[in-house]
Amino acid sequence: MDAQLTHLPVEMTHWVTSMLALGRAGEFSYDTRDPLAVTLIVETDGGRLVRWVFARELLTEGLAARAGEGDVALWPVDGPGGERSAFCLRLGSTRTALFEIPAEPVARWLAGTYALVARGTELDGVDWDVLVQPAE
Repeated sequence: MDAQLTHLPVEMTHWVTSMLALGRAGEFSYDTRDPLAVTLIVETDGGRLVRWVFARELLTEGLAARAGEGDVALWPVDGPGGERSAFCLRLGSTRTALFEIPAEPVARWLAGTYALVARGTELDGVDWDVLVQPAE
């Protein structure tokens, strides 16, 4: 299969403290050559880019309910009318960053990734004989 890439630029809120929120530019990306993962790149104040790679399934689960532990955790945020308007993404274990990201564009983009590689077919076509070699 030829590699297919999809990107989603996002404007998100970086919650530095409960009283200080900063706008941040970010971008989700998906590459069919690594079908189990999504990447989030976040631009810092100094223009440096920080890259996080985590399971596509974790992002899917985190849009609907609390998901993840360790370095990546996600949970939905209800809007004023009770609809799921955003989700929170916590990155890091000792020094953490908390982001609030609009849910609708991410959910739409994520559905597009499943159109490229359907859930449950991510490992179809893997040549396990090549990957699993006896030790010499």
